Amino acid sequence: MYKRFLLITFLLALAICVPPSSGFADDWVQLFNGKDMTDWEHVGPGRFLVENGMLKTEGGMGLLWYTREKFGDAILHVVYKLSHENDNSGVFIRIPEKPTEPWMPVNRGYEVQIYNPADDWHCTAVLYSLTKALARPYKPVGEWNMLDITLDGPHTVVVLNGTKATDYTEGQPVPPKVKKYEPDRGPRPNSGYIGLQNHGEGSEVYFKEVAVKPLH
Repeated sequence: MYKRFLLITFLLALAICVPPSSGFADDWVQLFNGKDMTDWEHVGPGRFLVENGMLKTEGGMGLLWYTREKFGDAILHVVYKLSHENDNSGVFIRIPEKPTEPWMPVNRGYEVQIYNPADDWHCTAVLYSLTKALARPYKPVGEWNMLDITLDGPHTVVVLNGTKATDYTEGQPVPPKVKKYEPDRGPRPNSGYIGLQNHGEGSEVYFKEVAVKPLH
């Protein structure tokens, strides 16, 4: 009985001393540390500021992109809020190369739009001008919104506040390019850099969380 007690005590002590596995495949990895823009770089007009632990857009059109690695087969989790009804921003995915100016990501990556007033092809949570919104579940100005963007090979799914708004696979038909500022049509890579857009004077969009979790 005493030996059994010692064994149980030893196993309990071992469980306390050895932390549970925190493998990358199981955990969300925060890309923004809430303090500064370590591992991020900005290109183009305007800028991002760190204000009260959040990223804030100012001016533009520019792009703040994450420099350390490309992402594919992962879920990107972004928490943001608007300051005005007409605030404009976006989350860029599948950027094939390190951007040196803000238009290459527009034409060669995808922009997950953040802009509530637009039509169903240009509004929040669509792939800008390429996909039509399945839903428009954005929250009022000043409230936090959650974007979950799943990259699974050629398949992209965007969920906004728990509701699917975009479901697109490479090769599906898209409307023709109409405006010169709309993205060029054509395939995007299965993995790429990500970025956050600052878009014009007066837009103040706050991001408090940018995190990634591999699918596999």
